[in-house]
Amino acid sequence: MSYGEPIALGGQMDMEQVAIAASVGARPSANEGFIERLRRREAAAFEELIAERSGEIYGLLFRLTENTEEARDLTQETFLRAFQSIDRFRGDADVRTWIYRIAINQARNQFRWWRRRKRDATVSLDQKQGESGQSLIGTLAEPSENPEQQTLARERELALRSALQRLGQAYRETVILRDIEGFTYEEIAETLGINVGTVKSRLARGRQELRKKLEGSL
Repeated sequence: MSYGEPIALGGQMDMEQVAIAASVGARPSANEGFIERLRRREAAAFEELIAERSGEIYGLLFRLTENTEEARDLTQETFLRAFQSIDRFRGDADVRTWIYRIAINQARNQFRWWRRRKRDATVSLDQKQGESGQSLIGTLAEPSENPEQQTLARERELALRSALQRLGQAYRETVILRDIEGFTYEEIAETLGINVGTVKSRLARGRQELRKKLEGSL
């Protein structure tokens, strides 16, 4: 595998695959042996890391950007940066937290790049995700054969996605990491480079703002 080339993500990754990958909780070994293999730049170790983390990283970046192509590109860039910076990985955080930190930094850089060019929106909220035509919240909701219930679920999904995108960046990151990714306060603090008190403050404010934006929508 060449890390100077785009990282293959298994073709057209849809959000159902991402949801399944996140739900099974695949976790590469974080022991010293695995970390040392990464530091030695063993191709097999990085392929293992990509195989076990690319789904959840793609899901995170899609939630942050609301754009499938940007999420795919940023996922590739995340693992390329991980390969390039593995020598600076101290091992005082687990591999998962380290990868998430890189991914969020890539999303922030992308956001700043677009903002400098005065781009306000990333993608239509009606855009279908992947070949299935399903979107994130739709794949997490319990399936229903009732078309009316499906329509209501779709409306709730769009309202939630819209509200998340209208949160401030710091609040959106914290809410997604806690309420969607299931991170602990300590893991969020490590990932975002802030203290636990700030995590709790941002989470409380983010949830409050999210509820206000969803009033009358759900």
